[in-house]
Amino acid sequence: MQTALHKAYAAGDLRLLRRSSALLEFGANNLALSAILTKWDIARSTFYAWLADFLLHDLASLVYHYRGGRPARLTATQKKQLCGWLDAGPQRVGFASACWSALLIQELIRREFGVLYNRNYVCELLHNLGYSFQKAQFVSDHLDEVRRQTWRTQEWPAILRAAQQRQALILFGDEVSFPQWGSLSYTWSRIGQTPQIQTSGKRKGYKVFGLVEFFSGRLFYQGIEGKFHSEAYQAFLLGALAQSTEHLFLIQDGAKYHTSKATKAFVAQHAERMTVFQLPSFSPDYNPIEYLWRKTKKLATHNKYFAEFIELVESVEQALAKFAQHAADVLTLFGFYCDELGMPREFTA
Repeated sequence: MQTALHKAYAAGDLRLLRRSSALLEFGANNLALSAILTKWDIARSTFYAWLADFLLHDLASLVYHYRGGRPARLTATQKKQLCGWLDAGPQRVGFASACWSALLIQELIRREFGVLYNRNYVCELLHNLGYSFQKAQFVSDHLDEVRRQTWRTQEWPAILRAAQQRQALILFGDEVSFPQWGSLSYTWSRIGQTPQIQTSGKRKGYKVFGLVEFFSGRLFYQGIEGKFHSEAYQAFLLGALAQSTEHLFLIQDGAKYHTSKATKAFVAQHAERMTVFQLPSFSPDYNPIEYLWRKTKKLATHNKYFAEFIELVESVEQALAKFAQHAADVLTLFGFYCDELGMPREFTA
């Protein structure tokens, strides 16, 4: 009986799953019949028919034969309602799990509309409705959506217009740490042979300050071996000022060394050459240099082993030098940023 139950679950056969579970709970778990009928939403006469069939034919009775006929389908209104429930999440409609699975959605459709779909067709239905099976991502619960919307629709367009009028550079700044123990990524490998990458386990990292220019794709960067702090950040900005003649519109996040008293004094001292703007808190998706860091890690550290720290530094520097020499490659990254903000891509031309 347990085997039949597992087969029904694996096949996504809800009818057989109910039938096997009800009989198993009645015979093996000694559960009260009234509780079984309520739990599985079946009539007493139906259960007795199942039981009689089982006593006569044993496990051979646990089979449903195709009876023909076109399966019931959801109406457009029902599909719209289903999408609303899917967007709200399983817990909002009474399930304990917070993850939608094909079986859970199959049960939702059966429960709400009385329509039983095969589990495989549920996946096809979801795809046709515009859904895909994806890995969730964490989003800070401190997000200020009003502030983000204001920045996207008001502050950023104003920055863009002002930069165009002054022929200034728009620089998105950030920093990143590349760990010596490397980073893992997907790669093709033989089935059953998981790729294994050596690691020294050393908790040392190569840290890099970076700026990417919105109109040209120009990259400014500087690596350090110590910790990020205000003095190092100011030294990096001085280097960017020395390498340019235009006014700099610097867009940065709220890291402490970006907003420290010393850094604010530095910015005020260089106000004729530099204007600073703050991104909304917890909004890395509004900073296009994040895409550059991902590309750099893919080139420099993914699935690589660094026995010595200098090997890490050389790998990172080679990857950054490649981007610095090919501004067009950096410029393409802003396309993702434009799509994220709903902006036309011609701004990056």
